[in-house]
Amino acid sequence: MFRVRFCSCLLHYLARVGHGRYTFAVPDTPDLCYVAALRILKYRFNSEAELRRKLRGKKFEKDEIEDTIVRLRNEKWLDDERFAAAFVRTRANKRVGQLRIRRELHAAGVSDSDAKDAVTANVDPEREREALRELCRKRARMLVRRHGEPYLTTSEGRNKLVGYLLKQGYDAALVREALKEIQVVDDQPDS
Repeated sequence: MFRVRFCSCLLHYLARVGHGRYTFAVPDTPDLCYVAALRILKYRFNSEAELRRKLRGKKFEKDEIEDTIVRLRNEKWLDDERFAAAFVRTRANKRVGQLRIRRELHAAGVSDSDAKDAVTANVDPEREREALRELCRKRARMLVRRHGEPYLTTSEGRNKLVGYLLKQGYDAALVREALKEIQVVDDQPDS
């Protein structure tokens, strides 16, 4: 597989720069850019910014990339709103909170308004609470296994659990509520 891919890339490079005795017809470069974009999209949806970055990494010209992006958008292969909705559903099923999902969408180049709309449309608050409770129980069991039962009653144990849950993108109020349910949080702070 590697050899075939390497040879096709080498032949493409030689034909592009005009070296060697290869005289086969190479499609126009916008078509090459389009084919490369379809190959990228074959594996998973990408946002426009991700696809633009990947095509730039393949050394295509900016105007070729723009023509390809416009063509893919017109053919409905590329849609940031659809990408964001699919991304949110996938990440929410993996017990990731709304805040982290929005950060990841922002890193993928999706606008804040599209990310916010996708999160509100595709994340059920009750399902998110249940996922948080389950994740909290699972992490608490792991901490008890590692450090012993009294560890969760110490401030270090609670901070470690809270930090993990916040890093997963859950809201601080939801985290506190979940910790109260499994009786990890005391109402009085440690002295």
